[in-house]
Amino acid sequence: MDEHAHATHGSSTTDRTCDVALHGDGAEDWDERYGSEEQLFSGAVNGALAAEAQSLEPGRALDVGCGEGADAIWLAAHGWEVTAVDISQLALDRARATADAAGIEVSWQQADVAVDPPKPEAYDLVSVFYPALRHSEDDAAIRALIDAVAPGGTLLVVGHDVASMKHYHVGFDPDDYVQPPDVAGRLGDDWTIEVDEVRDRIRPPGHDGPDIPDRVLRARRLD
Repeated sequence: MDEHAHATHGSSTTDRTCDVALHGDGAEDWDERYGSEEQLFSGAVNGALAAEAQSLEPGRALDVGCGEGADAIWLAAHGWEVTAVDISQLALDRARATADAAGIEVSWQQADVAVDPPKPEAYDLVSVFYPALRHSEDDAAIRALIDAVAPGGTLLVVGHDVASMKHYHVGFDPDDYVQPPDVAGRLGDDWTIEVDEVRDRIRPPGHDGPDIPDRVLRARRLD
């Protein structure tokens, strides 16, 4: 999981969420995790985001579980109008400082999308990487992600391949958390799935964790 989304909980660019999404998913829990290191994640854009977004026309983007902001900053630098959401205020403060230093404008928002969902049909791209979004009885987090995509827009959800991840002892059951297949199963007839596959992950700089493949879901909402 990771990125970050933390229900927005999410970090965003590495698979260290396998290690950090263990004990508690609230804002204080994630602030504590981020506070344990000067920088928790690589600071590099996720390779799958760069690969999947390069063919998209820039518009309004929502980065859910933005963590320290690498993906949101990359999107903004490539012409997107970006809203970036995370449950951790500490992560957002770091992300804002990085963006300000680079002269890049992003709207940073502290929220849990399962509790405070984004505006429906407001974004041309909704992106969530390695989400630390727990399943709930109504799976409100999944509904929030799907509903936020505008007609003609794209939903991009990337997680660790669960079958591969279960070979590693990481102290949690990945089935407790929202995975790309869970989101795919909730898409209706007004969606077309463009990518749904397991692929080798593009490893971030300084990667020192297990080499777990990505599960990539990219779907487009019909006009």
